[in-house]
Amino acid sequence: MSTTLREGDAAVSHEEILKKYDRESDYRELAGIAGKLVAAVAVTFSLFQLYTAAFGVLDAMLQRSIHLAFALCLIYLLYPARKSWSRHRIHPLDALLAVLGAAVPLYIDVFYQQLIMRAGTVTPVDYAVGLLGIILVLEAARRVVGWPIVIVATLFIAYALSGPYVPGTLAHRGVDLPRLVQHQFFTTEGIFGIPIGVSSTFIFLFILFGAFLERTGLGQLFIDLANAVAGWASGGPAKVAVLTSALEGTVSGSSVANTAGSGSFTIPMMKRLGYRPEFAGAVEATASTGGQLMPPIMGAAAFLMAEFIGVPYLKIIQAAIIPALLYYWGVWCQVHFEAKRQGLRGLRRDELPRLAVVVRERGHLLIPLVAIIYLLVEGFTPMKAALYAIVLAVVASLLRKSTRIGLVEVVRALEQGARSALGVIAATACAGIIVGVVTQTGVGLKLGSALVDLAGGKLFLTLFFTMITSLILGMGVPTTANYVITSTICAPALLMMGVPPLAAHMFAFYFGIIADVTPPVALAAFVGAGIARANPLRTGVEASKLAIAAYLVPYVFVYHPSLLLINATTLDLVEIVTTAILGMTGVAAAVNGYFITNLTLPERVLFFAGGILVVTPGVATDLLGFVLLLAGLLIQRRRARGAAFPSFPPRGSGR
Repeated sequence: MSTTLREGDAAVSHEEILKKYDRESDYRELAGIAGKLVAAVAVTFSLFQLYTAAFGVLDAMLQRSIHLAFALCLIYLLYPARKSWSRHRIHPLDALLAVLGAAVPLYIDVFYQQLIMRAGTVTPVDYAVGLLGIILVLEAARRVVGWPIVIVATLFIAYALSGPYVPGTLAHRGVDLPRLVQHQFFTTEGIFGIPIGVSSTFIFLFILFGAFLERTGLGQLFIDLANAVAGWASGGPAKVAVLTSALEGTVSGSSVANTAGSGSFTIPMMKRLGYRPEFAGAVEATASTGGQLMPPIMGAAAFLMAEFIGVPYLKIIQAAIIPALLYYWGVWCQVHFEAKRQGLRGLRRDELPRLAVVVRERGHLLIPLVAIIYLLVEGFTPMKAALYAIVLAVVASLLRKSTRIGLVEVVRALEQGARSALGVIAATACAGIIVGVVTQTGVGLKLGSALVDLAGGKLFLTLFFTMITSLILGMGVPTTANYVITSTICAPALLMMGVPPLAAHMFAFYFGIIADVTPPVALAAFVGAGIARANPLRTGVEASKLAIAAYLVPYVFVYHPSLLLINATTLDLVEIVTTAILGMTGVAAAVNGYFITNLTLPERVLFFAGGILVVTPGVATDLLGFVLLLAGLLIQRRRARGAAFPSFPPRGSGR
């Protein structure tokens, strides 16, 4: 796999492109004693999480405070306060903040019994420690995640403190600073609430599992499998990108990191066979983003969803599978149509790995993924399933000498897992501040009611406003924090309209994720553009077109919850999946401008309208949509045989 690419006119590594667009990747590269210290803290962090997973988690506040202490310490050691500071040595101020970051949360562990006995009474020392803790969390989130989530959390704090002065229905009696600090830092309602609680148990272990799978070479196995299955087809490299990113995304849970990782291989290959740079970058970004929607290991927010709704994680996986497959069907169709329109071939058979050889030599690396699904189905908790899967990842690697990982690789996986979790931990801790304000002031229900009033009690408008809110927040806020905000503000509005809880939360979840390919701030698309040497905004527009299914499917499962397997019969599933596939195909053809041959403008309207109608639940809309699609098909077949219909020239023809 190539590690050196070109962005603009300068040669850069894909790691440098990733650091440019992803704050989590812009960390210090430390050597010597400092590097060993950071590695030791990270490995100890992972070992602590494994120990509690194996022998039982501590009391909620103890588990979560130790979890946060490790994270804050590592964040301040690894992420400088300013871009101008050295990436090769630790600044004295950051060293001091790292010590405080570790000490302040551990104050809860050291004085746990006294805090319980005081039953909510805050002493001056408690107040000072709690206030410092809130500031440390906000600053850590700024460094790893960025300003948007910090600004949102700060606005919520300001709202809590200025309640009586807020006009209209959002006014409340107000919260003074000591009560705010006590609620945020010394209860399980704020910083140490559900978001970081899920991070300290499920999420960390699944991220660690992904780090172990990466060390075993599973990523390259996915690429080889995808090449063997689809590399020979029309536009094969793009289809390989879709398959690879779908598989890798189930493990990585990060659209930006996945785009940079697999994109360093797939994007140059797509360009070499004739795909436009913007399209090549968009394909990888869209496919990588969809990985967070693909079970069994979805984005970290999926674990929060299970906790918020109060359902087993297995139910989230089951609900997500059909929408995720429809998402990738939409991307696959557009890739296929683009390849046919441009006459792009696949790779020669002799350039591709043989499926039987790949499976025989490295298929055993899939054992942990199969095992984790089996364990979840059998009723194991996600934490136990991830723990056993980590052990199996190491054991499976030992089955062949070519895939065997030694003690050094195990230690590196432990270190990498802890590092990879820092962004999620910072986001969940900061999001906890927002949740704390919501629970302390009741603003969630007020905002939900306001949203319903704004929509005039119309479900479609409520969904539309929720979509816009999620997309805007997702443009600058990580998916985890985005989901926390939208689930506490927007989801109540959907629940008021009678939407099932799972459908309401999944709706917010989808649009928070798809923000990564929605202009103007489409981080995954920008990374793909950097690798492809393409215009970032045009790549973002292409990516949003490729991801058209993600903008439609959430509406479908709100109006037709059987798509999420909610009270679904077999007949319901057959009907909704069939119509959704037909609809996605029609919409993809319309957006791309090609079906059997290039589409005229009236034909694009025909295919788009037919696709939307078929996707919309209802017998009448299905029949009308089917008629429109059939008409479009017949017209296309006539023109493909040479009938005299006008058509648009292919893109890039110069006409």
